[in-house]
Amino acid sequence: MPPVFTSESDTLTRIDDGDRSLWIVGTAHVSPESVKEVEELIERLSPDTVCIELCEPRYKALTDPNRWKNLDIFQVIKEGKTLFLLANIAIGAYQRRLGAELGVKPGAELLQAAQAAERAGATITLIDRSIHVTLKRTWASLGFWKKSMLAGAIVEALFPGKSDASALDIEKLKERAHLSAMMKDFARELPEVHEPLIDERDRYLVSGLREAPGKRVIAVVGAGHVPGMIRYYSEPIDKAALDLLPPPSPWGKVFEWGFIAAVLLAFVFGIREHGTESLFDMLKAWVLPTAAFCALFTTFGLPHPLTILVAALSAPLTTINPLIVAGMPVGLAEAWLRRPTVDDCERINEDVQSLRGVYKNRFTRVLLVAFLSTIGAAIGAWVGLGWVWSFSGS
Repeated sequence: MPPVFTSESDTLTRIDDGDRSLWIVGTAHVSPESVKEVEELIERLSPDTVCIELCEPRYKALTDPNRWKNLDIFQVIKEGKTLFLLANIAIGAYQRRLGAELGVKPGAELLQAAQAAERAGATITLIDRSIHVTLKRTWASLGFWKKSMLAGAIVEALFPGKSDASALDIEKLKERAHLSAMMKDFARELPEVHEPLIDERDRYLVSGLREAPGKRVIAVVGAGHVPGMIRYYSEPIDKAALDLLPPPSPWGKVFEWGFIAAVLLAFVFGIREHGTESLFDMLKAWVLPTAAFCALFTTFGLPHPLTILVAALSAPLTTINPLIVAGMPVGLAEAWLRRPTVDDCERINEDVQSLRGVYKNRFTRVLLVAFLSTIGAAIGAWVGLGWVWSFSGS
């Protein structure tokens, strides 16, 4: 007998599947009403299991206020995770600012679901895919231009601005008709992001719901996932495939080595055309823009003066080395000179709520400086490439 779907309200769907009854409640992650609704629903239905749209790292982020203590800024930079960590901080900062305007902590309904489940004696199951896998698959799906746009959006999200969202707007996000139209627009405008960020997780979440133990199960998820979960409920899902980390794109290496080859060829053609006397001019054409742009963008992060010097000295070399980006030596220099403390780590959530706080906190400033230096060096490299090639003609 096929499962029977019943919409009990705009936010609640019941699925009767054999001898099992499952409910999917769609929430808004900064909605006071969602917090109340989740608690009342669990108390009323007394489920065997409560499934929550969280993975282990996100669950710890909600429940462990001291998680930042264990972060090693030097290790983050060495492993090339600067942008990844900035993305996490930026997303969290934006949600917390929105939640503050509406009087509710982001993800409060998910935390409430876990607490209510404990009180009801229900099993708690985290059914979302790891945030690390989701972000890496999302990043891998983007082309160079959209990666640049996303990187810019991350930095923008770190700098607070007033949100126009109201409590009424948030509650509208949970309405099926409004949500369906919004998701269609999202899929049309950003299909590369929609697939790993929404569609794949719809499948992952509903797979976790189907696997949950017990005959009475409640799933608490963001309202945007409910239509997809219903659509995929009866389809086979390969969770292992959805958990695979994307292999590095070979085109990335081709681009990196191609760029280096273009720089070297420009020198070769320039020397052939004008002789070795042009070598100094070509070196100047490469060193000046890479050093200047990297130093300039690094300065926007208000770093230690010696860090700016490191940026200027390292950029001409890192831009022709595919194994290292300018942000690594620059970030390490800033971290060594500024020495972020445990106190800085503990205050990240509080400090990133204001522009002054982003710069005041030595941990976030190091990340910002490392990121900006990488962008500046990249821009300078393209300017330098064009300048050096200008010597290859007559």
